[in-house]
Amino acid sequence: MIKKPEILSPAGDPECLDSALKFGADAVFLAGKMFGMRSAPQNFDNTQLKLACEKAHALSKKIHVTCNVLPHNKELEFLPDFLSYAQECGVDALIIADLGVFEAAKRYAPKVARHISTQAGVTNYATANMLYNMGASRVVLAREIPLDEIAEMRAKIPPELEIECFVHGAMCVSFSGRCLISSYMTGRDANHGDCAQPCRWKYHLFEENREGQYFPVEETSDGTYLYNSRDLCMIEHIPELVKAGVSSFKIEGRAKSAYYTAVTTNAYRHAVDDYFENMSDDYKLKPWIKEELEKISHREYNTGFYFNHEPGQVTGNGGYIRHYDAVAVCEKSIDDTTSLISQRNKFLVGDTLDVLPPSGVPFNVQCISLKNEDGEFVDSAPHPTQKLFMQSDKAVPTGAVIRKRRD
Repeated sequence: MIKKPEILSPAGDPECLDSALKFGADAVFLAGKMFGMRSAPQNFDNTQLKLACEKAHALSKKIHVTCNVLPHNKELEFLPDFLSYAQECGVDALIIADLGVFEAAKRYAPKVARHISTQAGVTNYATANMLYNMGASRVVLAREIPLDEIAEMRAKIPPELEIECFVHGAMCVSFSGRCLISSYMTGRDANHGDCAQPCRWKYHLFEENREGQYFPVEETSDGTYLYNSRDLCMIEHIPELVKAGVSSFKIEGRAKSAYYTAVTTNAYRHAVDDYFENMSDDYKLKPWIKEELEKISHREYNTGFYFNHEPGQVTGNGGYIRHYDAVAVCEKSIDDTTSLISQRNKFLVGDTLDVLPPSGVPFNVQCISLKNEDGEFVDSAPHPTQKLFMQSDKAVPTGAVIRKRRD
């Protein structure tokens, strides 16, 4: 029997967690203040971690905590307390790359499932079986593994051992996330979550006898981006992922916004649910679902290594593609035409806005009028987080994200 895969969404802070849960995630992966592979987000302190578990469990959803740095000796003394507290909070799984941390988790958090991080570089069934025998309940595969090899692995490992794979988001110029470029160039250790992303920078050539002069090695007039990887997007290949035996669809992005989390989670939630409701050999993704992923900031999309070819790099530019801005969140739907909103980016009375309701299909509304909290009519929403009463030609549901297409 084919089992519906889990939608596993990222959360860099409590707002992102709320977006993931609201828009259809089955589980959320996040980090505490230590041992996670992303130091740029706020992450979750002890109180926030406990609250996150309570909130997710109340909705029958799960919390996976990243404990996937490659720690140095000086960090190990803090590990037992971190692991014990994670278990006390009710964390459902720990995502681990280092074997020493893996063994410590068995000792200090024995009730918590142990998942093997993509940083461990699992590429074959022999390694997966060995890790299962050591106590792993899931392996997050190396991102370099094609679908046919995943299917073979699925057939040669215990059915109880789950397979998690990245299906969307940024890709690194590294092997399964292990990169040294940042440490060499900036002193910021990517393997401790502090990557400076030098693979996204624009580079020039210097000649040793012409000090202070550089010579552009140009792919285009904008320069050359030597390491600039595309973004992964497998939204059109849900059937292939399911048939290969992937248990969990992982969306990259713990350093990204709550808006990104909402849109990607909603898209993959609908894509998976729709496929399982209309499963057939000629299944086609509904166009609006694919279009949703064009409404977030992203680099050129590709299918990674899943189809036996390398994705290549974007050599002509280092920027993101961005067609829409999130301009507000609906805090409360008051009636069929009025809603209380919290502003995120500027928009004007008269604008046509794109509404993404929780777990729903997007639709357009027109902003007819805006009032501030003093009851005064205003022509625009220019102040971040300002509360406004918006009248529109259609009802905007509570929790909806409101967007505007860029000119």
